[in-house]
Amino acid sequence: MKSHLFTHIATAAALTAAAFAANARDLTVVSWGGAYQDGQKEVYFKPFNASGTKLVDEAWDGGLGVLRTKIKGGNNNWDVVQVEADELEVGCDEGLYEKLDAAKIGGAGRYLQGAVHPCGVGAIIYNLVLAYDGDKVKSAPAGWADFFDAKKFPGKRSIRNGAKWNLEVALIADGVPAKDVYKALRTPEGVERAFKKLDTIKGDLVFWKSGAQPPQMLAAGDVVFTTAYNGRITAANEKDKKNFKMVWKDTPYTMDSWVIMKGTPNKADAEKLVEFMGRPENQAKLPKYIRYGVTSGAAAPLIDKALMADLPTNPEILKQAFPEDAKFWIDSGDKLAERWTQWSGTK
Repeated sequence: MKSHLFTHIATAAALTAAAFAANARDLTVVSWGGAYQDGQKEVYFKPFNASGTKLVDEAWDGGLGVLRTKIKGGNNNWDVVQVEADELEVGCDEGLYEKLDAAKIGGAGRYLQGAVHPCGVGAIIYNLVLAYDGDKVKSAPAGWADFFDAKKFPGKRSIRNGAKWNLEVALIADGVPAKDVYKALRTPEGVERAFKKLDTIKGDLVFWKSGAQPPQMLAAGDVVFTTAYNGRITAANEKDKKNFKMVWKDTPYTMDSWVIMKGTPNKADAEKLVEFMGRPENQAKLPKYIRYGVTSGAAAPLIDKALMADLPTNPEILKQAFPEDAKFWIDSGDKLAERWTQWSGTK
């Protein structure tokens, strides 16, 4: 009887130890890699690590399917993840994230209006721009119509592998005013028009998945034009001494957010990290490494004025750009993703 008792105790101890080990993993933050994550490491991750909480960082290419698999499969090993606007909304509705207590991340008043969400808080504001190598393209493109003009600008061009933002710029290239793009895309005719415009350059297209790829493609001379996240282009110019140029006219801008994964054993530390990354004095340091707009209202006056010219939150840039309609992509994203896969022949 006593040996059975010891066996039960030993088994219980082993299970407890295993559960503790599972819960005792390091706090893990996940972002978009490349020059952006390099900047985040300097501004956020290394200083937070120095505060006494062990933090490891990983990179991903996005996609709700990845997060669904982790949560529903019961094998989630991520704590704080940067997501796009539609991933924030849909993932929140599906219960993939923890509900956010604004008081634990510095209070809603710390952030720009619209940056605090029940399941997340804004991380950066950025644009998808038209980019090219100023050393190789001597006649500057004026906008998206030139991106789609393979006769005037022959050569390969690169776009992100997905419907989002590509359908918008295709319609603008076809003459739809930026302010009417989502109105058009909410009709079957508008969607057909966008894909028809994309057909005109389909033979010249190369697809990218991660934000680090467009500047690499430009540097290698693989493409004449590419869509790109604005911060990646300025980072390549500064770090690698490139002469890449950007066209801001009629570019979509959006906001990514930090979320905390549902059921994380590191919730308290995750909240501390999100709060740390939201402090204005920390956010103000990010544009030095990569030109993305930040979400803490008090950060703006602390940012070096010399950097403002390339920031998406610069009023001169904002008035040329248009906001992404996240609700459109929430409502239509799955259907258009299926259509995109059929059209592009990719996954």
